[in-house]
Amino acid sequence: MTQDIIRDFKRVPAAVVREAASFQPAILADVAGRRGALHGSIKALRPRMKLAGTALTVEVRPGDNLMIHAAISLAKPGDVLVIDGKGDLNAALMGTIMMTACQQLGLAGVVIDGAVRDTLEIDEMDFPVFAAGFNPNGPTKTCPGRIGHPVTVGGVTVHAGDFVIGDADGVVVVEREKIESLLPAAAKKVADESARIAAIKQGDTQAKWLAAALVAAGVLKEGEAL
Repeated sequence: MTQDIIRDFKRVPAAVVREAASFQPAILADVAGRRGALHGSIKALRPRMKLAGTALTVEVRPGDNLMIHAAISLAKPGDVLVIDGKGDLNAALMGTIMMTACQQLGLAGVVIDGAVRDTLEIDEMDFPVFAAGFNPNGPTKTCPGRIGHPVTVGGVTVHAGDFVIGDADGVVVVEREKIESLLPAAAKKVADESARIAAIKQGDTQAKWLAAALVAAGVLKEGEAL
């Protein structure tokens, strides 16, 4: 097998994927240091769509989907195809046929820095797809690319095996080596935010940190208040 195709890499354990999937991408991005969120141009085909799984990375030439077909053949259940399509929207790289194959093989979803088509049919399939845009024009199938290598998608470097999660807010990627260690912090943040929302609903609307932050920013003088 050519060195452009990496077949074997460590994946996030299924139990860790299940636990991490219970959190919103926003929570995981926060506890990961407010990093790992893909550019907002890559969004869910429909707001209800959610995905969580292990990244299988694919790099293609703009407008060509040869290596995506190859990646589907190599993918394992629970994988998320994370495709560096160079942000090109002049041709769709995937449509109903390929998405149906992904769904049939048990993939967790597709994230693509590029365009897709057949959006109504994919919506009816209820298969999670996050893309930079749509285009009815079809792709070529002639150009080489890479599978399993690091890619840049939506401004974020993604390695094969990283944890990927998406919802209506967008997509977040967390390094495979870090995701399990972040779960306790994620659980604490959820609890803290729930407590804060409950307090706000009881009338405690003032942010306790605000005054000090305004002083530190030079907006207020020490001892001043809003």
